[in-house]
Amino acid sequence: MKKEKVPIVIKGSKSGLRIVLDSELSFDDLKKEIEKKFSDSAKFLGNAQVAVSFEGRELTEDEEATILQLIADNSQLDVVCVVDNDKEREEYFAKSLQERLKEMDANTGQFFKGNLRSGQVMEFDTSIVILGDVNAGAHVASTGNVVILGALNGTVYAGASGKTNCFVVALKMNPMQLRIGDVIARASDHKENPPQTPQIAYVDEGAIYIDELSRNTLKDIHF
Repeated sequence: MKKEKVPIVIKGSKSGLRIVLDSELSFDDLKKEIEKKFSDSAKFLGNAQVAVSFEGRELTEDEEATILQLIADNSQLDVVCVVDNDKEREEYFAKSLQERLKEMDANTGQFFKGNLRSGQVMEFDTSIVILGDVNAGAHVASTGNVVILGALNGTVYAGASGKTNCFVVALKMNPMQLRIGDVIARASDHKENPPQTPQIAYVDEGAIYIDELSRNTLKDIHF
C-alpha cells in the first residue's frame, strides 16, 4: 500500500524548526495545510523565539512572507530569522539565532532626559526614549526605535542601521523630517495643527505612515 504523502512536516532541531513543504501542492492549498498544521500544533510548539528553514520547494520572497505570517497567526512562535539550507545547517542555524537574539538584547534601549535645542545632534546605537522635547533644528538618530515623551518638532532618523521595521513615537508629532531605514518623509509646506494625541510613525509598503498610538496600532506593527 502506497504511503500517503504528508503536505507539511515540522522537524525540531537544537536551534529552531525545519519546515518541509510539499513541492507538488498549489500554494493556495499549501497555505491551508500550514494554517491547520500550526493551529493544531500550537500548544505543543509553545511560546518561543525560533529560527526556521524551509525545505522541499523553492519559495519566492512573497510566499515566504505569507508563510511566516500564517505561522504568527496560528501559533505563539516568534520567528526571529529564516535560514537558507546549506551543508552546515545546524551550526549556521545556531549562529544565526544567537546573533539575532544578541541584537534584540542590545536594542533594549536607553533613556535621555532633557530637551534638545536647535543645532543639537544626538546619535544612539540602541533604541532611545527621550524624556523631553526635540525642538525644531535638533536631530536624533538611532539604530533602533525612537520614543519621545514630549513634542517632536525636529528631525528623527530611526533604524539608522538600515532596518525599516523600526518606529517613532511622540506625544506630539510635528516633525520637520522623519526617516526610518531608507524611507524619508518631510513635513508639508502647508502647516496644520498637530494632533494632541500620541502618534506612531512606521513604514508600510515603502512609505511612512503616522497613526494615533493605540493598542490596535501596536498590534499591527512588527517590532
